[in-house]
Amino acid sequence: MMLPGRPAKILLIDSNVYFSKRLSDALKREGFEVKACTQASFALTTLEYDTPAAILCSTNMREMGALELARIVHADSKNTGLLIIALGDGSQRALMEAFQAGCDDYIDRSLQPAVLATHVKNIIVSKADGFQPTQMLAQDETSLSGSLTHHDLPGVMQMLGHAHQTGALHINAGETDAVLFFDAGEVAHAECGNLFGDEAVIHILKNCVDNNSGVYKFVYGVTSPQRTVLRSATDLMLDAMREFDESARDTAETELQ
Repeated sequence: MMLPGRPAKILLIDSNVYFSKRLSDALKREGFEVKACTQASFALTTLEYDTPAAILCSTNMREMGALELARIVHADSKNTGLLIIALGDGSQRALMEAFQAGCDDYIDRSLQPAVLATHVKNIIVSKADGFQPTQMLAQDETSLSGSLTHHDLPGVMQMLGHAHQTGALHINAGETDAVLFFDAGEVAHAECGNLFGDEAVIHILKNCVDNNSGVYKFVYGVTSPQRTVLRSATDLMLDAMREFDESARDTAETELQ
């Protein structure tokens, strides 16, 4: 819970005491109050009387990690808005699983503590004050843009979805020149070459993951007169990752022959 004039409290759950100490120190330097815990089950018991502004939890806990924690916490109507940020290995698959479980964000724990702390601060500030592009990237107030090398496309899409944004996300990655239209956080229309709708979204995601490079620009308020995307962004992301994994496996088998 964030109270005026008081530092926001973060509940940090991680079994690695050394990692937890370094991250706690970095978060304190960003102005947060930090309560560290090594067991998620014990941390759950404190929510009734000491609700934090956010929970930062590792995914690889022995008994209960961020994915299980998110489902339990958000099942309680009193905690549906409580931020849960997962710490994991940074893979695309893990990122998708975290968002599917209900986590609000996912961070690669291999990053330096100071980088992790800054990322957490951006998430909490944007959640408290509304989506603030100038706090994410140094851009004007009409658009959000960046490199897909540093901000992967699924993460950008999830960010726009959680913030319930309306606008057009333009993507240029390798041979991919595409646009995704968002309506209150949902992908409503997609175009990429001759492809439209769900098929276009899957194609865009696969190509961007494969290239791991490119740029994006989100222009706020732009809408599409048509709706061609019928499935949820999370379902489409999971399908794209499944097809990408199958393609990579087939390629590896071909090379071995």
